[in-house]
Amino acid sequence: MSTSSVSKGCFVFKPSTKKKKKTLGVEDYFIEGCEDHDNSNLRFKLCQNLWDKMKTDTEILQDELNRKILDSLLAFIRKCTSTFQHSADDWVSRMRASEIPTAALVLGVNVPDHDMTYQSLSDQLQQSVTPHVASIQAKECGALKHLMQKVLERLMNTAVYVDEEDEEVEQASTQLHQQRVHCSLSTLCDWYKTKTKKSCTGTPGKKRSSVVIDEQQLPPVVIIFKDFEAFNPRVLQDFILICSRYVEHLPLMFIFGIATSPSTIQHMLPHSVSSLLCIELFQSLSCTQHLATVIDKLILTPQFPFKPNGKVLQVLVSIFLYHDFSVRNFIKGLQLALLEHFHCQPLSVLCCRKREALANATQLSHQDLERVRQLPSFRRYVEKQEPQDQVNLLTDDTYVKEVCQKLLKGLRKYHKNYYPILRCLHTLTSSLPKYPLGKQIRELHILCLEKNVWENEEYKSAMQLLGMLAKDELVAALQRCTEILQPAKSKRMRDVLVQLEQLLTKFKQLDTATTEAAANEEEITSPGKSLQKKTDLFQLQKALLEMKETRRSKKKSQFEIVRSEALEFIDTIVRSHLSPPESQPLNEVCYYSSSAVLRRHLNATPRTSIQTALNNPYHYLQNDNLRTEDGTASNASPDICIVYKLHLECGRLINLYDWLEAYATVVSAAEGKDPGSEDYGKVDELKHARFIQAVSELEFLGFIKSTKQKTDHVARLTWGGC
Repeated sequence: MSTSSVSKGCFVFKPSTKKKKKTLGVEDYFIEGCEDHDNSNLRFKLCQNLWDKMKTDTEILQDELNRKILDSLLAFIRKCTSTFQHSADDWVSRMRASEIPTAALVLGVNVPDHDMTYQSLSDQLQQSVTPHVASIQAKECGALKHLMQKVLERLMNTAVYVDEEDEEVEQASTQLHQQRVHCSLSTLCDWYKTKTKKSCTGTPGKKRSSVVIDEQQLPPVVIIFKDFEAFNPRVLQDFILICSRYVEHLPLMFIFGIATSPSTIQHMLPHSVSSLLCIELFQSLSCTQHLATVIDKLILTPQFPFKPNGKVLQVLVSIFLYHDFSVRNFIKGLQLALLEHFHCQPLSVLCCRKREALANATQLSHQDLERVRQLPSFRRYVEKQEPQDQVNLLTDDTYVKEVCQKLLKGLRKYHKNYYPILRCLHTLTSSLPKYPLGKQIRELHILCLEKNVWENEEYKSAMQLLGMLAKDELVAALQRCTEILQPAKSKRMRDVLVQLEQLLTKFKQLDTATTEAAANEEEITSPGKSLQKKTDLFQLQKALLEMKETRRSKKKSQFEIVRSEALEFIDTIVRSHLSPPESQPLNEVCYYSSSAVLRRHLNATPRTSIQTALNNPYHYLQNDNLRTEDGTASNASPDICIVYKLHLECGRLINLYDWLEAYATVVSAAEGKDPGSEDYGKVDELKHARFIQAVSELEFLGFIKSTKQKTDHVARLTWGGC
C-alpha cells in the first residue's frame, strides 16, 4: 500500500535583538575626535552657526559683486532681442540682423569661481528674459556632432540621436515616453516655431500693444560657452558657420566665457567666422578686488568673532596668489580653519557673540578653567597683577570666571578700535610711493598681526613720506579717515574723530596766514641774491655758508607745525590701537594659529606623500610589523615598497633580472624560510607575478621607464633625496 505524506511547516522569523548600525552624521564625526566631549555639542552648534553665517554672507556678497555685470548682460540681450524683432529698413540694421549677437564675458583666471557666476546668469536669464538657455563645456563637445547634440538636448529637454547608427540602436526603445529627435538646427527651428506658436495663441480680437509682449512671444535662444579657450577651434568655427545660416529664423545669441584675454577670440576664430558675430565685451571684477571685499566682510570686522592669525592668513593668501586665484577656495580654506579651531580648541565655546560668550564663561567647568590658566596670554596677564590677585586667579574658579568675562569684553573693545584705525592707516599709506606698508589692506593687517607695526622700518619710512605730503593731499587723506571713523560706535573712536576734525579745522585756518609766510620766505632767500653778482671762490663759499646757517635757523611754517602735530597724533593712535592680538588676554579663544595643519590640508604635496609611503609604509598603515628604526625596509612591507627600496640602490640603468633576484631574497626572508635551504631566494611564478606588478606600479608613478639601450633594463628617473 503506497502512502504519501505532505509536510507543512510554519517558520517564524523573530526580529534580531541586535540594534541596527546607526548612520553617523556630521555632528557625530565632529564629536568623535574632540579633545573635550563635555562641551563638544555646544562647540558644534556654534561652529555650525558661524559656518552658515559665513556661507550666507559670501553668497550675498557674490550676488552683489556680479549684479552689475549680469545686469549689463541682461540689458544687452534684451536690446538684441528687440533689434531682431523690429528690424529697420536701413542697411546698417539689416547687416546687424544678419550677425549673431555675442557677449564676450571676461571673468578672469579664477576658473573655480566661474560656476557660481554662470549659474546666476543662467537663472536670471530664465527668470526674466528667455526660458531657452543652454550651457555647455568643452569636455562634452569634442566633435561638432557632440556639440550640436548637447545644445539641442539642453534646449529641447529631450534625447537627440547624432547619426543613423544611434537611430537604429534606439529602435527598440521607441516605446519610451521620451521621444528622440534628429540632431540638426532645422529640428531646433521647427521646435522653436512650435513653441512660439503656442505662446502666441491668445484671446482673439486683442492686438499686441507693447514691446514686452513681443519679447515674451519671441524669446531669444541663448547658448553659453563656459570655457571658451578649451573648445576645439575647428569645432567652434563650423558650429558658428552653421548657426549663421539660421539666424533669420532663429534668434540665436552666444555668450563666450573667457578666462584670459578678449584677444583669444581673434586667435581661435578667423576673420571669415568672427565677422558673422556682433561681439560686445563685458569685464567682470578682478579676483583680487573680489578677495579684498571678502576679507573686508569676513575678517576685518568685529561682527565676526572667529579670526585667523597672521601666519594662517598668510597661508590662505599665498595659496590664492600662487595657485588658483580662487576666492571660492579661499573661503573654503577659511571654513576649514573655522572647523579645526572649534574641533581642537575646547575654549572655543567663548568664540561667539558677546551675550553668548559671557553666558558660556559662567558655565565653564573646572577643567576648562584650568585650560584658561594654561593659556600663554592669560599667564602674561596674571604676571602683571598684584600678588593677592595672582593667588585668586590661580586658585579661585569663581573669580576666574568674573575675570574671563571682563577680558572677553576687553577683547571686543580691542577689535572695535583695531579695525577702524587699521583702515585709517591704510588710507594714509596706500597712495605713498612704493607702498611701504603694502598696497592692499590685507598686507598691512598681516604686518599688524605679526608684531608691533611701529617697530618696522617700513612704518618709519611711511611716516617720513607722510611728512612730505602737500597740504591738499594730507587734508584729503585725513578727510577720508574721518569718513571711516564716523560709523564707529566706541567712545574711544568718537574721541579720535573729534581730534581729527580739530586738526582739519586748523589746516583750513592756515589759508589766512599765507601772505605773511610768503613775505618771510622772501626775507630768508634774500642772501641768495648776492650769488648773482660776479665773485671769487672765497666769497662764494662764504655766501653758501650764510645760506646754510639761514636755513638751519629758519622757523617752521604754520603748515609744517600742524602737519607735525597731525603725524604725531596718527603715530599715537597707531601705537595705542594696532598692537598685535597676542598682547590681548584670551586671544587664543578667537584666533586660530595652526598654520602648519592648514597648509598640510590645503597645499598638499603628492610627491612627498608618495615617497613617505614607499620609504616608511608604517607612517600610513600603522602596522607594528612594518616599524623599523634604522630606516631600512621591513621584510613584511608591501611589494612596491620593497621594490622601491631596492631600486634606490641601483644606478641609472637597472637590470631587471638582478632586481628580481634581490626581491625574491627579501620576500623569502619575510616568509621565514631557512637561508640554507634550496628554496630560499628561488623565483616561482607567484613571486614573478608580484614583482611584475610592483614594477608596473613604479613605472606608473614615474620612478622608472623602459629604455631601448638594453632590452632587459629599465631607466631610473628619480635621484637625490628619494
